[in-house]
Amino acid sequence: MRELGVGILGFGTVGAGVVDCLQTNSDLIAERVGARLVVRRIADLDIESDRGVTVAKDILTTDAEAVIQDERVDIIVELIGGTTIARTLTLAALSAGKPVVTANKALLAEHGDELYAAAEKHNTDLLFEASVGGGIPIIRALREGLVGNRIVSICGILNGTCNYILTRMELEKLPFDQVLKEAQEAGYAEAEPSLDIDGLDTAHKAVVLACQAFGNPVQMNDVPVHGIRGIDPMDIEYAAGLGYRIKLLAVIKHDGESLELGVHPALIPQSQMMASVSHSFNAVLVQGDQVGETLYYGRGAGRAPTASAVVGDVVDAARNVLAGHPRRVPAFTQQSIPVVLRPMEDIQSRYYMRFSLKDQPGMFAQVAQILGSHGISLASVVQKEARAGAAVPVIMLTHVARAGAVLDALREIDGLSTVGAPTIWYRIEDFGQ
Repeated sequence: MRELGVGILGFGTVGAGVVDCLQTNSDLIAERVGARLVVRRIADLDIESDRGVTVAKDILTTDAEAVIQDERVDIIVELIGGTTIARTLTLAALSAGKPVVTANKALLAEHGDELYAAAEKHNTDLLFEASVGGGIPIIRALREGLVGNRIVSICGILNGTCNYILTRMELEKLPFDQVLKEAQEAGYAEAEPSLDIDGLDTAHKAVVLACQAFGNPVQMNDVPVHGIRGIDPMDIEYAAGLGYRIKLLAVIKHDGESLELGVHPALIPQSQMMASVSHSFNAVLVQGDQVGETLYYGRGAGRAPTASAVVGDVVDAARNVLAGHPRRVPAFTQQSIPVVLRPMEDIQSRYYMRFSLKDQPGMFAQVAQILGSHGISLASVVQKEARAGAAVPVIMLTHVARAGAVLDALREIDGLSTVGAPTIWYRIEDFGQ
């Protein structure tokens, strides 16, 4: 049976998982592919530490360029991470005409245009299923399974760390800082968690999905991003009482004219399937004009799930090599209809607002009058019992309103003498309703 050589750049958690998967399921993969996939070279700065897998010492090197140039290596797997060295090595591999498999969402979000062009120029494959949703095959679904659809919307829970924190805050009534600390101790959150909890990791994945779904490049700088840092358990509790859960979402919607794209915490109705996605799991809800709604659910990170997605791409690359037909499914297909990003202030949504109002006559009337003057109508109002010496929490749910009008109204309301603290507000996303 023919052998195809695999070169791995980056021998960390996922890299070791890829080697383990290729070794454990070697015979099965060979039967399905029609060739045996052999790890020929592995590059990493640390080639001494035990990764829990057995490899011959002579395939380990600290020279990544040597792996790319090795004639015995047919497919390159980039698992270094970051956007500097990884970019240089990925471009070098593509320039050499070798297919590249990567899990690097930041690299794709920030340098996708360049990488897609390089793959096209050198007639080779760039595959990145593992860049979004870990083991969930969402990229393949968009590029192949749903290719006959105009994508109407994508709603994704794409960061397991944030979902784990929000789940524990809801179930155990714990404050954000405590859950974050315990998540770090348990290995669910990084020692420096900003990329996750401030929403940037989710934004990288949202950009990758948007580019695939709509065939137009999207720049990270154009994506409004709000993370979960500092979310108050009070709002999680109040939302639950109203029939909602708070999740960090990537939201992508196209109305036929403009594209809404952003990352933010939002309320989801508890009756909606996405609301039941808990702990470190991820899910992506895609609506197509023909298929309707489809839901993709699974482990969004971790050694084995991510390695599963990487190996799936390695298999695709191997099949293309064997068939002599690279780029059977291109990494990116430019669509002729340009995508215009909708300004954040023009986004239409319902809203949850928690006001802290001093216990004085006429306080509610002032707030309602200001909201009404900005064209914001109320769907429901809940006033909580006042605590001694504290402001009264008043929760309002609005009908659909323009974001710019909401922000203008809240700035005016927060300037009132009857308001004891800045208003807390979240969008309500009614996907699946």
